[in-house]
Amino acid sequence: MAFVSAFSVAASKQSSFAGCSVSTKAVAPTAKWTMQKSQAIPFLDRPKNLDGSMPGDVGFDPFGFSDSLSLIWLREAEIKHARICMLAVLGFIVQEFYTLPFYAGAPKAPVAAHDYFVNFGSLGQILLFTSAFEAIVGFPAVVQSVQGGSRKPGEFGFDPLGLCKSDAQFKKYSEAELVNGRLCMIAIGGFIHQYWLTKMGVVEQILNGKFLP
Repeated sequence: MAFVSAFSVAASKQSSFAGCSVSTKAVAPTAKWTMQKSQAIPFLDRPKNLDGSMPGDVGFDPFGFSDSLSLIWLREAEIKHARICMLAVLGFIVQEFYTLPFYAGAPKAPVAAHDYFVNFGSLGQILLFTSAFEAIVGFPAVVQSVQGGSRKPGEFGFDPLGLCKSDAQFKKYSEAELVNGRLCMIAIGGFIHQYWLTKMGVVEQILNGKFLP
């Protein structure tokens, strides 16, 4: 009897599902995920950590540094090199026309002037002072930013003209600084290599129309 009862229950369950039909039609996805392309290099995917939130971020990181290194640390390094190269480009051009009176014996050619000031000792003093500034001010500032502090990369509170009075202005001038700094990083390399080829300064090359050896 127990076997018959069990069989009857199983049969009744089977009959209860007999009138049901199971749909085999695939459900269309409600959303489609696509990888965004880099603004700077449209044929490459945008690096995952470059979401455009930082000033000057156009998704340029072909070697993937931002995937393994701190984005704040990378931006700090970029701004520092940009500022140095902007000063270098200005000094490279000015050296062709003007030399400080107490360096009257310095050559006009910028690359030759560099070697002269290394031997004279002036660049050694600059290296000493900048290294001390980096150790006392620069390194602690970077550590503060990387550890999640409120300081933004490259920010030292230096704004004598009061240009960055709001977040919108800060972003605007930060982007301008980066664009000009990136250009100068490329330009100073071009200036130096052109001098090695032509033995002329930048303005002298333009005036003489000599761009190749």
